[in-house]
Amino acid sequence: MIYQAAKEDRDSISVLISGFRVELRHLKGIESKPAIEPALEEFDEYIKKGFPIYFDKQGNNYSGYIVCRVEDSLVWVESIYVDPGFRRRGIASSLFEKAEELSRSLGGDMVYNYVHPNNTKIINFLAKRGYDVLNLIEIRKPHSNEKLNSIIRVLDSEFRY
Repeated sequence: MIYQAAKEDRDSISVLISGFRVELRHLKGIESKPAIEPALEEFDEYIKKGFPIYFDKQGNNYSGYIVCRVEDSLVWVESIYVDPGFRRRGIASSLFEKAEELSRSLGGDMVYNYVHPNNTKIINFLAKRGYDVLNLIEIRKPHSNEKLNSIIRVLDSEFRY
């Protein structure tokens, strides 16, 4: 069942946020451990900015969450994450549908998604829902200590990632 988060959900959702950040770093080849303090701060920042946070709960366990950033009638998915022990049960789909409901309630017909180019799981997830229009490409120089291990192809160009 999907619920809207409140301040009392801070600790449980922050554990999920921490897991999300570990997975994002892993996509860039950086191994890390969950860090709860930054996740607590991130949760607080979402609440302060008024970003709707929805979560799924299986029994007593918080199994996944989605954070939406609302700008006028546009809804952006800031993050979506399902704990690995609860995946392949339709939780991400239910969370994403909640974001799409929010968009429709504001007069929109979709949500916008930032995606790491090598995150094939979320790219495939979105494609199954009809999201297949590339909207933005961010190009930057590498950070001084950044190791880029992948090549991403966009049309006739290759970019390090």
